[in-house]
This record gives sequence, structure tokens and C-alpha cells, in this order.
Amino acid sequence: MMPPFFGRKPSLASLALILAMFLWASSFIALKYAFRTYDPLVVIFGRMLVASICFLIVANRVTKAFQYRSGDYKLLLFMALSEPCLYFLFEAKAVENTTASQAGMITAMLPILVMIAAALILKERIGGRSWLGAVTAVGGVCWLTLLSVPTDEAPNPLLGNFLEFLAMLCAAGYTIALKALTKSYTPFFLTALQAVTGCFFYFPLLFLPSTKLPKAFHPAPGFAIVYLGAVITLGAYGLYNYGLKHVPANKAASFVNLIPIFSVFLGWLLLGETLSLGQTAAGVVIMGGVYLTQR
Repeated sequence: MMPPFFGRKPSLASLALILAMFLWASSFIALKYAFRTYDPLVVIFGRMLVASICFLIVANRVTKAFQYRSGDYKLLLFMALSEPCLYFLFEAKAVENTTASQAGMITAMLPILVMIAAALILKERIGGRSWLGAVTAVGGVCWLTLLSVPTDEAPNPLLGNFLEFLAMLCAAGYTIALKALTKSYTPFFLTALQAVTGCFFYFPLLFLPSTKLPKAFHPAPGFAIVYLGAVITLGAYGLYNYGLKHVPANKAASFVNLIPIFSVFLGWLLLGETLSLGQTAAGVVIMGGVYLTQR
């Protein structure tokens, strides 16, 4: 359920979260397009590098009113390790092996994983209907994956969907950590920290024997990388972090329900992807399970 539009900040927070979800959905399309030409690790590093350069341009704003709290380094490191470091490793390989539409469908698991994390870590009480919804959504994800057929664009959808699920586990840890950190740090600073940490994390991976370094620059895929770094990393994360600062974590996570809708539409519009009747039914089951948890 969407947060009510009472007052200025909740309204702005809701709008920020909706825009963030649309941008994140478009990131699956941009990744799929860039991966056709460049190695996934090159794409992810380029994304982090572009975002870091953008933040360097406005470095004064990043450090404005920054006051480090003793002991926060553990939570800050956990946040950055969860996302972007491990998250993008899993998502890059996921999008390489499955379709953008199916990867977008798997993101519907995030609100449920956040709910479970809140129950285990924050000791929040979870009702029976929410647990039923969680089981239903997981069943829908399994159904969607089992119906997937390998294609040139999705050579191993079973592996790809599983890796996207692991990415959602990282995103759940990131959301819980971020909610605690936004009490003391600005969303702008936290987004900048993610970009710079990701840049340092992925740079050594470029020199792995398995990484294919580019021998030429291709404008269209190169623009996709710039879009991922400047618009998605800077824009989507900044908007999400702002929204999370002003609404509860579980409510902010519920906006992720919009990503499957946006990603399926964009995948059809820009990549020509389609879902079979069975996969569409599985998607409906996933969304139905998520709806039960949010009720």
C-alpha cells in the first residue's frame, strides 16, 4: 500500500520513490543494451566512475554538514558492501543470463525480504496474512523461473533469476542499514559514498583474466553506461534515499512493486521482450503475494 499523501514531505517522498522505481526499471534495459558490447564488469565500473565524477563536481554539497558518529563505520561498510558492491555483481550476471522483464519481476521480492529482515533483526511482529503473502510470492518466483526457456538474449534464465534473487537479498540488507543511517547522514552523502566505494571495489576486478577490456569505444553502449552512472546511480539512488528518509522502510520498499510493471513495459517497448501466458500468470501470483504482505 502506498504511503498517504499527507503534508508536503510525504508527498515529495512518494513522488521521489515513484521516479526512483521508473529509473531503476529502465536500468535493466540499459544494462542489457550495454552488455551486448562491453563486459559486465567494465559496465559496472564505468557506471560507478561516472557517478563518482558527478559527485566530485559537487563535492562541497556532499561534505556539507557531515558529522561522523563514532562506530558508524561498521554500518556504513555493511551498506556499501551490500549495495553497490555485491548487489551489482549479482545483478550484472543476472541480467546477462535472463531477460530484463524477468529480472524486473524478481525485484517484487524486495518488500517481502525487508519484512522478514525487520522481523528477525528489528523484532517487528508479522501477521499470518503477511507470511502467507511471502510464501505465495516465493512460489510465483519459482513458477516464473521454471517456465523460462533459454534464448540468445537469456541463455540461462534459471541461473539469472536466482542471481537476481541474491541481489534482492543484498538490497534488503542495504535498505535496513540505510534506514538507520539516514537519521544521521544526508541522502546525498550516502549516495556519494556508495558510488565512490563501488568505484574502488570494481577497479581491481577489471584486471581479472576473465574480464574482457574494451578495445574501442562504441557511442550507443557508452551512452548507456553514462546514463547508468549519472541518471540511475545519481538520480534513482538519490531519490530513493530521500524517500526512505521521510517514510518507514517497509513502506518505501513497497514502491518496488512498481518496478516489474515498468520493466515489463520498457522491455517490450525497447527490447522487444515478451512474457508467455504462464509467465504472466506467475507474475500476477508474485504481485498478489506482495499485496498480501502489504495489507
